[in-house]
Amino acid sequence: MILTLLKLFWSFVKIGFTSFGGLSMIPLISHEVVSNGWMSLSEVSDIVAIAEMTPGPLGLNCATFAGIHAAGIPGAVAANLGVLTPTFTLTALAAVFFQRFQNSHRMNQVLTGVRPVCVGLLLGVIASFCQTNYVVDSAVSPPAILIGLIDLLLLLKWKLSVPKVILLSAALGLIFFR
Repeated sequence: MILTLLKLFWSFVKIGFTSFGGLSMIPLISHEVVSNGWMSLSEVSDIVAIAEMTPGPLGLNCATFAGIHAAGIPGAVAANLGVLTPTFTLTALAAVFFQRFQNSHRMNQVLTGVRPVCVGLLLGVIASFCQTNYVVDSAVSPPAILIGLIDLLLLLKWKLSVPKVILLSAALGLIFFR
């Protein structure tokens, strides 16, 4: 049992360090769990489908299901710790380096250059979402814009919670767009 847990942990550490999340993890997960005999290819297909349907990151969900299948709850814990280890490691390293160079003139220059890039990326995402959410059948949708403005007011002026705004938006979407 201990050997299986260590193998699960190590397999998912490799997956976490060599993939970039999401769908890119599927071939690696498939290879690891099939080559170790924890699951068949058909079962891997099933866990990927289930992992896609459940909330949360695909890699973490797959690690949970594969770990449970291979070694029960301890297997799920080992696989999850394995897939999260790269993130923990890189975040800890970034924190250490940031703390060390926090007062560095060069670091301030780098961050000064990075900030506008981040703002530009966010604006690009906003523009993309606006195109997706406010353009219907190649035309700007006044009802969609109205729903967006109502949401903005509810969030900023009346401080309504996000889940309530989402529910209201869904109801308004049903009314306007059936």
